[in-house]
Amino acid sequence: MNAPEQSEPAYRTLAAELRGRIMAGHYPDGVRLPTEAELAAEFGLSRQTVRRAFLELVGEGAVYRIPGRGTFASENAGRYLRQLGSIEDLMNLSADTEMRVVEPPARRVDVSAAGRLRLDTDVVYRIVFTRSHDDVPFVLTTVWWPAPVAELIVGRPEVSAGAVSEHTMIGLLEPLLAEPISECIQSITAATAERRVAEVLGCPVGHPVLRVDRLYNNARGVGVELAVSYFLPEHYTYRVTLRRSGA
Repeated sequence: MNAPEQSEPAYRTLAAELRGRIMAGHYPDGVRLPTEAELAAEFGLSRQTVRRAFLELVGEGAVYRIPGRGTFASENAGRYLRQLGSIEDLMNLSADTEMRVVEPPARRVDVSAAGRLRLDTDVVYRIVFTRSHDDVPFVLTTVWWPAPVAELIVGRPEVSAGAVSEHTMIGLLEPLLAEPISECIQSITAATAERRVAEVLGCPVGHPVLRVDRLYNNARGVGVELAVSYFLPEHYTYRVTLRRSGA
């Protein structure tokens, strides 16, 4: 790679190059990467630019740094890593991932989804989409909305069949709501890929996946959205930081 000339910041171009090397196995888990000085010389960049590239890789979990020893490839390299601690974090998935609509919103009768949303009707709207990181799909998500919520977003270009955007579904939806989303009830279970999941994510039927169910409610406890996602574990790491109360 020569010194970057494109409009993208040089540190991001370098981070992408190093990320590619890690994913290709040039730097396996626990192997030290070249030093800032070595990379600056190799790519004709300043050490400050190299440092910013390292910081980006540290932030996404691709590498970790040990003071006085260097920068090392992480066991999470090659996976999409997102640390989540708030509803805002879920909305900010759009910062570095891409959503593609597989099935646009459609009205249907679904007793199970309506029951989980605590509706007094069995009529809901459903949309199905994937999310990708670096053009690799890592999750298939099905979302159900109550009809009054769906009517706020149905017809928008971002949710049409085949639409690709950097949005998140709740990020699109919440500005349209009369009341903001105040909580997300989440459950995580181990599962295997059924035929539909396998086809869309390109894995074998029966492949291990991580199932994440999220029920979004407003401040009155009214269900706004039910989302069920199937993540490929080889491309996704889910991290939660737990702290002692009062710390």
